Amino acid sequence: MAKLLRLNRKNFKSLLNKITRNRNQIDAKTEFIVNKIIKDVLKNGDRALIKYEKRFNNNSNIIPTNDKINKSIKNLKPELKKAIKDTYNRIINWHKLQNRRDIYQIDKFGNRFYYINRPLKSAAIYCPGNLPSTALMNCALAKIAGVKRVVLCTPAINGKLNGSVMYAAKLCNVNEIINLSGASAIAALSIGTKKIKPVDIITGPGSKYVAIAKRILSYKNLIAQERMYAGESEIVCWCDETASSDEIAYSLLAQSEHSDGVLSIMISKNLNLIKRVRNRLKILIKNLPRKKIVAKSLRTNGYFIHAKTDNEILECIEYISPEHLELQIKNYKKYINRLHPKLNTTGSIAAGPFSSMALSDYGPTQHSLPTGGSARYAGGLNVGDFCKFISVNELSKKGLKFLSKSGYILAEEEKLRGHSLSIKTKAVRSK
Repeated sequence: MAKLLRLNRKNFKSLLNKITRNRNQIDAKTEFIVNKIIKDVLKNGDRALIKYEKRFNNNSNIIPTNDKINKSIKNLKPELKKAIKDTYNRIINWHKLQNRRDIYQIDKFGNRFYYINRPLKSAAIYCPGNLPSTALMNCALAKIAGVKRVVLCTPAINGKLNGSVMYAAKLCNVNEIINLSGASAIAALSIGTKKIKPVDIITGPGSKYVAIAKRILSYKNLIAQERMYAGESEIVCWCDETASSDEIAYSLLAQSEHSDGVLSIMISKNLNLIKRVRNRLKILIKNLPRKKIVAKSLRTNGYFIHAKTDNEILECIEYISPEHLELQIKNYKKYINRLHPKLNTTGSIAAGPFSSMALSDYGPTQHSLPTGGSARYAGGLNVGDFCKFISVNELSKKGLKFLSKSGYILAEEEKLRGHSLSIKTKAVRSK
């Protein structure tokens, strides 16, 4: 079961280091395996992909037919299809507000400066096999951005497609669907094979193998990924005596059922509440189909933190920089209105007694969120991740004359003689 830690000034950093130290470490064994898979895909292409799919998913067909896709959708219950479609509409309506516009400026010299916003040509969405919400959250944004080629990459377990994921893909009007998983999927989409064309960016959450493959291949400049690090899920629940022990327990369980690497934390000044939640977890976990995964997750990465002051809690949250934060406290508005500076390092916040982090996974706000501490510098997936800005400078004769003076001086200071001569030669036109 999750461990109880008592926070105080003397042990503050050592405790938090204990909690967070493993998040960004790439163990040598995993990195070795990922590199081996990447090299195999580079050398053997589709043969390597099929080999890994047979091994891990008992599937030998990596490109599903339209008939197979339509058949998987046909078996869905009407109420499930409606729920997926309603969620799709909410996600679309919310994220359309993020659409970026071109920036245009004319200065007093008649110089014209532009930032022209353009979508990427292609994007792949990595989606775990049973999560239609992830397909919606990623594919819909790529389409809003105007990406022409959107590829959904999702496994076919035992050769069987997940109908709900396929229906989500159909709503988003994706262009291609491929059945791959793990590091080999990331390698194929980055490098390309005979059957799989490479893409410009890969988004979507995955296992540590997926996250590490993204890191390695983006470092080699073969693929772009989200600015955030999309790894194992995380939640911090800040609770007081007004919170329900069952609701807190289920928030922790909800995140922990993703995988056995999830970081789940409850933090409170109320030690009795912590004890009640710990006791409820032991009971409620028994009713979950994924109880073995949840139990291992809580045992290895579950923590109850007892703090004495709100400021200690705020410092703790800032240090952890969690993917998810639940504010199950009476005075939450004090911290959420104008957002307290120490909460800036969170990916998503569920605030107040009627908000649920589990429900937020289904929109309209984004659920592809920064993990591993990357919430310090990145937000969740957004439409802008599928776009780029192109800079345009269009100078007037008068503007060239004015700007060339400072440009020439700076180039000389930086000992870039080619720059200064280029500026000087161009400046002749302004005379």
